[in-house]
Amino acid sequence: MTGAPASAAGGSPGAKGAAGAPGASGAPGAGGGSGASGTSGASSAPGTSGASAASGAPEGPKTPRGGKLGAAAVNQASLWNIANILTMIRLALVPGFVALMLADGGYDPAMRAWAWAAFAVAMITDIFDGHLARTYNLVTDFGKIADPIADKAIMGAALVCLSALDDLPWWVTFVILGRELGVTLLRFVVIRYGVIPASRGGKLKTLAQGTAVGMYILPLTGALATLRFWVMAVAVVLTVVTGIDYVRQAVVLRRRGIAERRAAAAEAER
Repeated sequence: MTGAPASAAGGSPGAKGAAGAPGASGAPGAGGGSGASGTSGASSAPGTSGASAASGAPEGPKTPRGGKLGAAAVNQASLWNIANILTMIRLALVPGFVALMLADGGYDPAMRAWAWAAFAVAMITDIFDGHLARTYNLVTDFGKIADPIADKAIMGAALVCLSALDDLPWWVTFVILGRELGVTLLRFVVIRYGVIPASRGGKLKTLAQGTAVGMYILPLTGALATLRFWVMAVAVVLTVVTGIDYVRQAVVLRRRGIAERRAAAAEAER
């Protein structure tokens, strides 16, 4: 009987796998033949290093326990990053700026110069904190909320102070602040459909507003006083035009989002 073939002798599945019989490698539950390289039951058995070595498949890198949590912790930007610190500085400058603007009735040239310096620092930090956050992946939930608040706070404080001192008409303050608050609310309304990106016109508007308000903070006279009037006029025009454009973008974004949702719902019903 030693010369009989293994298939005729009713040999074990392990023997069949060793003989290279077809179908042996796909037989489920062939755990008895773990030493045979042909049995897929052995090669697919989890945790058997001998099986993986026998099948020739290289072992993948093992993730250490808690590795995913560690990676997530690294990816989370710290609250105390440079972008958020600049935003906090801008927020802290607001009450100091107001105090300097209203000191001695609001007409002390030295105090107005210091107020201009505080406003300039706030505008500069506004430029750098967003750039740093996007460039070095320092975006945090705090920054998303605090940054626009800090922007509106310093600009709003400057406009209200200037109008309260009769240096700037109240309707200009209402137009600029109304536009800023309206666009912010509009972004929140359509956030479910997408994000309205900052346009080039919006950036020019911000630059014009900052320049015009800064010139009004300083006690300028003569030709410079005339120049600041026209700079403010350009800022107001850009404020209105870009505000209308943001409304248009919001309407288009909402319609597109509703259409995509309806199309997805119709596709799911098929």
